[in-house]
Amino acid sequence: MSASILISNDDGIYAPGIMALYQAVRPLGEVTVVAPETEQSAVGHAITIADPIKVRPVTRSDGFQGYAVSGTPADCIKLAVGELLPRPPDLVISGINLGPNVGISVIYSGTVSAATEGSILGIPSLAVSLATFQDPLWETAMQAVVPLVRQILRQGLPEHTLLNVNVPNRPVREIRGFRTSRMGRSRFVEVFHRRANPRGDVYYWLDGELQMLGDGVGTDVQAVADNFVAITPLHHDLTHTAALNALGGWCPPWPES
Repeated sequence: MSASILISNDDGIYAPGIMALYQAVRPLGEVTVVAPETEQSAVGHAITIADPIKVRPVTRSDGFQGYAVSGTPADCIKLAVGELLPRPPDLVISGINLGPNVGISVIYSGTVSAATEGSILGIPSLAVSLATFQDPLWETAMQAVVPLVRQILRQGLPEHTLLNVNVPNRPVREIRGFRTSRMGRSRFVEVFHRRANPRGDVYYWLDGELQMLGDGVGTDVQAVADNFVAITPLHHDLTHTAALNALGGWCPPWPES
C-alpha cells in the first residue's frame, strides 16, 4: 500500500505554494489536499467552534484535486483526519508557505499550526516555508521537500515532534544542504497605521518587522542566511521545564481563611 500524504497550508487552496508542494510529493504516495478556501496567514492554532465549517471539492490544473475548507489550517487537519479520509494519513505536510516561519513567527503561523495539529493527532508532520515574500523560487523548496518526505516515511519522527522547515530563496545550486537549528529568539516590532474610511470610521493596519534577540548562532534565521535549509524540531508541550524548580520556591503561600 502506498503512503497516504495529507497536505494543507495557510495561504489557501489556490496559492501557488500548495500546487508546488502537490507536484513535489505526488510521486511519493497517495496525496489528499485539504486546505483553507481563503488565506489564513497568522491565525495561529485557531479552530472554528462558533460557525459551521463548509467544505467543497476543488479541481485545479495538472490533476490537482482537493477540498476547500471555510475554516482555519488546524480545522483542515482535524476535518481531514476525522471525516474526509478513510484512515489517518502516514504524513501531514503544510506549505509551501510564501514567507519564512522563523523565530517567534512560529507562534503566529497557520502553516506551522496545521503541522502541529497533525502532530497532536499522532501523525508525523512537517511545515515547509520559502524564506521570501517576492520572486519565489518554488523549485528550490520542492527539491528540499522530497528527501525529507522520503526520510520521514522510512524512519518516522520522534513522538510528539514536528519539523519546521525553512528554505532559502536561492537557486538549487546555491543551497549548501540541510542544517538542524533551534528556533531563534525574536519579537515583532510593530506599527499600527491609523486610517479612516470615507465615512470617517477609524481603522488600523498592522505592520512591523521581525527583530532578532541575541547573536543568532545556531538558529533557523542564521541557517537560512547561510544558504542552508533550516530544520527545527518542535513540539506542542509549551512547558518551560527548566523553570519548574525555580518556580517551586517562587510560588506565594495560599491565603489562610
